[in-house]
Amino acid sequence: MTTFSHKILIVDDELDILEFLSYNLKKEGYQVFTAASGDEGIRIAKKELPHLVLLDVMMPGLDGIEVCRELRTSPGMDDVIIAFLTARSEDYSHIAGFDAGADDYINKPIKPRVLISRIKALLRRNQTGKDNASLDMGGLRIDRESYLVIKDGVELSLPRKEFELLSLLASKPGKVFAREEILNRVWGEEVVVGDRTIDVHIRKLREKIGEDFIKTVKGVGYKFEF
Repeated sequence: MTTFSHKILIVDDELDILEFLSYNLKKEGYQVFTAASGDEGIRIAKKELPHLVLLDVMMPGLDGIEVCRELRTSPGMDDVIIAFLTARSEDYSHIAGFDAGADDYINKPIKPRVLISRIKALLRRNQTGKDNASLDMGGLRIDRESYLVIKDGVELSLPRKEFELLSLLASKPGKVFAREEILNRVWGEEVVVGDRTIDVHIRKLREKIGEDFIKTVKGVGYKFEF
């Protein structure tokens, strides 16, 4: 997918930030839409179905957290990437954002080159997870159709839940998956004992594939890196 076919929606109540971000993203060839409020952002998102939303956390009326929750429950918005724009660094703000369904945080102020680099990485991450039935990264191959995991040429034996957990995390490298999302997507309605179940499966995965792939994000969940 080329740059020109990517739609990006920016939602921020500060007009100078909207103009600054819009200008730099359009220079890179992206289709850019802007909204100065949460309500307007939701309306445009549902109409245009952007690939990525840059969403300010602190806005009057509907704040970024509320907008994110609304988008995540809207038809056709499951795969949209949502990155919060924030000058805040408190852990609870990040936790609330990830719990609402955010994929990443981009801290203000941000330099144009850094912004473009982050956006390209986010779009690339999403496309990789969506297009490939098999994932190859860092000497690790995950074949989601055959339920196979191969590490440095050696086939690993993984129980179904370990495989599904690894496949989920690896589907979007760098994305932080909150514990609640992991439980819902891997175990669904099954009876589980809670967070400890995830921790045990993560420990077993690390023993089999190595310590470097799965990172713990304290107070939030886990992410896959290579």
